[in-house]
Amino acid sequence: MAKNYIKVSANVADTVRPTVAGAKQRPGWHALRTIAGRITTPLLPDDYLKLANPLWSARELRGRVLEVRQETEDSATLVIKPGWGFSFDYEPGQYVGIGVLLEGRWRWRSYSLTSPAEKGSAGGPRTITITVKAMPEGFLSSHLVNGLAPGTIVRLAAPQGNFVMPDPAPASVMFLTAGSGITPVISMLRTLVRRDQITDIVHLHSAPTESDMLFAEELAGLEKSHPGYRLQLRTTRTQGRLDLSRLADVVADWRDRQTWACGPEGMLNDAEKVWAGAGIPDNLHLERFAVSRAAPHGAGGTVTFERSGKEIEVDGATPLMDAGEQVGIRMPFGCRMGICQSCVVGLVDGHVRDLRTGVEHDPGTRIQTCVSAASGDCVLDV
Repeated sequence: MAKNYIKVSANVADTVRPTVAGAKQRPGWHALRTIAGRITTPLLPDDYLKLANPLWSARELRGRVLEVRQETEDSATLVIKPGWGFSFDYEPGQYVGIGVLLEGRWRWRSYSLTSPAEKGSAGGPRTITITVKAMPEGFLSSHLVNGLAPGTIVRLAAPQGNFVMPDPAPASVMFLTAGSGITPVISMLRTLVRRDQITDIVHLHSAPTESDMLFAEELAGLEKSHPGYRLQLRTTRTQGRLDLSRLADVVADWRDRQTWACGPEGMLNDAEKVWAGAGIPDNLHLERFAVSRAAPHGAGGTVTFERSGKEIEVDGATPLMDAGEQVGIRMPFGCRMGICQSCVVGLVDGHVRDLRTGVEHDPGTRIQTCVSAASGDCVLDV
């Protein structure tokens, strides 16, 4: 599939028309863009693009929420149609960033893609899905599940992540999931069905009750239609949590299987110990939803964005990326979890603190703005 990227430098003004890659492969669309460009020049092309179609942008990835489909009492699947520049060549298991405008601020989170990693049907709208569980402390997740209206335009970050299922899949696989940890795995399963690669899969999934189980009906149907897929559901409120030290009682050949595990931090920590104790740590692939952060300390300070001349007072727990967005500065980003390194910028002066480790960085170093906070006054090369 030809990729249709729109490339524009972060330092190029809105009145400078960006170069559109893939124009030769999509001559019809490029002709429309050219006509629109002639009409709008020398005004603001990106603003005119938004008037023509809210999904058209030369500066960012956007998407339209087509449907919010309830899955359980506190979870929902969002069906999103991405706009220009989004690549559907993602791998099953990867996550996508989504930004929603709330109370005048763009709030960002990353969620696993639950749609299969395949091209959209010819002639039809290509969509992606994410499935979100509303968390008591999660302001954005609750809004996505209970308050997001179909038709809402959201910002998107390109798919990322190393928790992926290869093609072809291993001969024998085990999935170990709990709660919303099933979301990246459902993308893997849906993709394997399309690729006809359901060969020898054991899936252990836990949830508090049957009503809390995401995709329960789909998984049961998959087990009925594919003899190579074996599902074991566990309700933890009545059966208790799975004791991984006795995993052989449930899956006798677990040591021979490539395993993908996603769920609560405690489960993943236990899995690491069990697989390491068995001498097969490379057989275990983990996905952690939460970034472990060091205990906050320090009073924050004034963050100065040198190139733009803006500054803001923040506390010692606010990521520098969030601080910038509060004053209208859009820094580069990817996962917003400290993994992909897309958000790295230079620290001109002062000190910042890594929210995960507590390590302080000195002037002259490059820091990750999504997981770093001010440790006193500081100046960023942005």
